[in-house]
Amino acid sequence: MGPVILDAMTTAAPMPDELSPRHLRSRLLQLGALIAVVVAVVLASPGLGSLRDRLAHAHPLWLVLAVALELLSALSYVVIFRAVFCPRMGWQTSYQIGMAEQAANSLLPAGGAGGLALGAWALRRGGMPTEHIARRTVAFFLLTSLANVGTLAVFAVLFAAGALGREDHQWVTYGFGIASVGAIAATLAVPRLTDRRAAAPRGDVADLRRVRTAARRVLGALRDGVSDSLALVRARQAGVLSGSMGYMAFDIAVLWACYRAFGHSPSFGVLVVAYVIGQLGGLLPIPGGIGGTEGGLIGTFALYHAPLATTAVAVLAYRTIQLWLPALLGSLAFVQLRRSLRREEVAAAMCQPLAEQLPVVRLPVRA
Repeated sequence: MGPVILDAMTTAAPMPDELSPRHLRSRLLQLGALIAVVVAVVLASPGLGSLRDRLAHAHPLWLVLAVALELLSALSYVVIFRAVFCPRMGWQTSYQIGMAEQAANSLLPAGGAGGLALGAWALRRGGMPTEHIARRTVAFFLLTSLANVGTLAVFAVLFAAGALGREDHQWVTYGFGIASVGAIAATLAVPRLTDRRAAAPRGDVADLRRVRTAARRVLGALRDGVSDSLALVRARQAGVLSGSMGYMAFDIAVLWACYRAFGHSPSFGVLVVAYVIGQLGGLLPIPGGIGGTEGGLIGTFALYHAPLATTAVAVLAYRTIQLWLPALLGSLAFVQLRRSLRREEVAAAMCQPLAEQLPVVRLPVRA
């Protein structure tokens, strides 16, 4: 949660410069120019004839299906956004903020933090308390990440049990599966660790008071966010479960449809595992993860012996759909959102009253 998110949560106006329409328009143009360069290279390079042949023989109906599936993934994001931040929020407002967040994720080099920052700004502008935004932002990030991490752990176990067949690079699957279990364990330990940190003796050095105050706020948001995410999962709210799983599952289905468009379909287990691992390339601080995500996906599928040329065109088609559909729809939603927030009565009633407070979930603190 970088400084952009903190700025957005602590002030209603002005909008952080990174989230301004001018900045987002510039990023949209840069994204278009970058994709145009990639297309030009593919079409003109003499060594890429195989890629051009596969692009020329793509089955358009599969690509149309991929676009529809990406739309369902984007709408699933809106569902979980509303369920986490305020189930009483109107669907129109939820759509505008959720889609605008996804546009920011596609356009800003922040590994997904840009969208969270935009949502935090909009919610603060609509009168939602900063503390609620901070803890639910942490919960939202954890819940959208949990689907990927938990799925990878489960599929590693299924591969180990032989339920999904055998694959040559078991060390990749098992290694990332173990890392996923470790990430889940570390997340569950956050309340315990932050409680210990809060109980630690405090010094009297005046220069450290501001740092300690900021650290306590951050730790408090992390602790409360983990508590909220656990409570939301235990409550089995339909929006939380369907939104988090749908956001990931429909996106995997987009990649599958793109593969089918070019005449290949990896096995179900390989498709899911390679997708989750390959998406880690998107953590690189570049707009939309361009380059990192593609390289991660192509490299991971290559490890699992997917045909390289087909994988390359399938991933390029998938990434074009994954970036441009949310970017275009989200940009339109952002324009609508700004108009709505200019009407004070709409902004004040964005989510009133707030959702009922969830019960606090705390893990026992060992002595």
